Amino acid sequence: MRICLTSVIVEDQDRALKFYTEVLGFIKKTDIPVGKFRWITVVSPEGPDDIELALEPNDNPAAKAYQNALFAQGIPLTAFKVNDIYTECERLKSLGVAFTVEPTPVGNQVIAVFDDTCGNLIQIFQPGGPA
Repeated sequence: MRICLTSVIVEDQDRALKFYTEVLGFIKKTDIPVGKFRWITVVSPEGPDDIELALEPNDNPAAKAYQNALFAQGIPLTAFKVNDIYTECERLKSLGVAFTVEPTPVGNQVIAVFDDTCGNLIQIFQPGGPA
């Protein structure tokens, strides 16, 4: 058993697709209509293309409540690993990304948290502590 698909709940699929591809740098893998929504997945250009991130609409009231509660409490919905968190934060800031937590050493890693503009806080982390 292995993880091949995980999801982020998003307020707007078009805005999410733009942010996750044009800002974060993921690659669109799937985009097909499913009723009034779309099945959209992205993959990392740095990883295997069979590990997909689905951009799920938050049309379900339970999903919307969960998303809002996490955001209000400052809890990231998910986390992505980066090789150089300081360089990545500067790159994202230059693209207008707003950070709620600047790079911060935590145990044997450095974390940072940003707003994905789609209703979520996303954490990035660099294992191994400060560079």
